[in-house]
Amino acid sequence: MRGCSVASDDQLGAGIAWEKPADLSRREVLKRLIPPAVKAFMKIHALWKLRDEHARQLLGGMSNGAFYELKRKARGTLDQDRLTRISVLTGIFKALNILYSKKLADRWVQLPNENPMFEGETPLTYVIKGGLPAMLRVRQLLDSRRGGR
Repeated sequence: MRGCSVASDDQLGAGIAWEKPADLSRREVLKRLIPPAVKAFMKIHALWKLRDEHARQLLGGMSNGAFYELKRKARGTLDQDRLTRISVLTGIFKALNILYSKKLADRWVQLPNENPMFEGETPLTYVIKGGLPAMLRVRQLLDSRRGGR
């Protein structure tokens, strides 16, 4: 999982790059990026000890059947939105593991947080309520902490 990112097109390890975003409109790009994205998300699901309901919400409201099929086969079909969500969550995961011990990094999303952004709720609640824009804000917050700002 370390160093894993899914929404990029250059080949650095598992299909990652930073200079140019992946062309998610191309079927062959999606076909290449989806398997590592699903694997990354399922690993995050397990490490963060997410309830399946919360995992489905993080993926933008995936149905029970589609989610359990994805979970069972550890591969599947994802649209651009879900692939992007997984990419952002992977970035959050990576930032947490840089900032904190493994134990805290895996628990952080489910701990009440006094940062004004979260209003005392958990980061998980915040991102479920706010969707992709909230995920991006959390990613920016953690990235700024990584940079010492």
